[in-house]
Amino acid sequence: MKITILTYGSRGDVQPFLPLSLGLMARGHSVKLAAPHRFKNLVEGYGIHFVPLAGDPEDLSRRLNNVGFNPFKQMREMMDHAIAIGADVARQVDEACRDAELIIHTFAHAVGAHTTAREKHIPDVHIQTFPMFTPTGDYPNVALPNLKLRALNYLSHVFSSQISKWTSKFGYEQVRRRAGLPKRKLHFPFDKNPPFDKLRTSLRPPTLILCAWSPSVLLPSREWGENVHVTGYFFFDFNEAYKPPDELRSFLNSGEKPICVSFGSMVNRDAKRIDEIIRESLKRTNHRGIILSGWGRVNQPASDDLLYLESAPHDWLLPRCKMIVHHGGAGTTSAGLRAGIPNIVVPFTADQPFWGRCVHAVGAGPKPILVKDLSVDRLVKAIADAASQAEGERADEMGKKIRAEDGVNQAVALVESHVRDWYETAIF
Repeated sequence: MKITILTYGSRGDVQPFLPLSLGLMARGHSVKLAAPHRFKNLVEGYGIHFVPLAGDPEDLSRRLNNVGFNPFKQMREMMDHAIAIGADVARQVDEACRDAELIIHTFAHAVGAHTTAREKHIPDVHIQTFPMFTPTGDYPNVALPNLKLRALNYLSHVFSSQISKWTSKFGYEQVRRRAGLPKRKLHFPFDKNPPFDKLRTSLRPPTLILCAWSPSVLLPSREWGENVHVTGYFFFDFNEAYKPPDELRSFLNSGEKPICVSFGSMVNRDAKRIDEIIRESLKRTNHRGIILSGWGRVNQPASDDLLYLESAPHDWLLPRCKMIVHHGGAGTTSAGLRAGIPNIVVPFTADQPFWGRCVHAVGAGPKPILVKDLSVDRLVKAIADAASQAEGERADEMGKKIRAEDGVNQAVALVESHVRDWYETAIF
């Protein structure tokens, strides 16, 4: 089967689809992975056919960090970014899907990819790394705090889905007019479709939705339909083949386990202040630290107690650390939980406060600290809480549960079963 996977965003939005692609390829399928062009070397390094997409997700990260936790401003920034690159991405996606027999898509591509699948009369699968189009009263939309009442939580999902539908249609119309693209009827993959279209000539089964997180972290909701499944995270096998640079190996061997600090793709205008808080908190708590600077690019000279690196594989590094301080992105959260070490979450924007609350709810870390509220005193207390025996034991237990799961093979089996059932059920 020829499969095109469409994703967009930071490394955390691309990384899970590398092991998934390899899992599908191991079953004999042909896979194209379309993602921002900056990830070309990463994707092709695994032997996966890469299709570059326009735009720089670092720009989007900067926009979202600048607006903080306001969901309406977040939506506006995502819309502005999407409109600016929309025409190029639309053409690149069309080319990537030209010979596809199945399209797998994520949040940013949901409407366009599903519409393409309808036009080509092929199945599609939606993969979520955070809950977005699966309404439930168990918790609110990821951009909102807990609304306490199940009905309000549920409505927040419905409302956000409608906003996504409207903004997708409005955004495409803007792009279409600017670029001279043809008119197109867009389809939202999460509508409760009537059995037949207006001419009563086709029956399309529901889009399969795979939730790529651990059921130990976030349980499936009883309000979901049979087309929604929680598979577990999409991980590579542990990377024991990684050869760390000499400075990293030497640092790890020269003292006690450090605290890892990783803010990944976050580009924050207060990066210098945040760095000063991190350094002072490590000093006050007498801990060594490895700071993965990522896109923030804050760097300082190394010392016996502190090492700055741009990046290192989380699956290799984190088991060698005492705990991790991070922004709460879905990818870093999954890596921190898998390692079985306490997680201190400092959310910057988007879905990060949601994952911070989840980490605390399962006992794998203290309450999250919003980046705007971060201070030395708060972080020192969080480090002390995370270092407690009880929290360490709960984090270790969570890590064991997650390491026992096999999200990739679970997802591959569900995809293959869905495609078989789809062609048996669909009528054209």
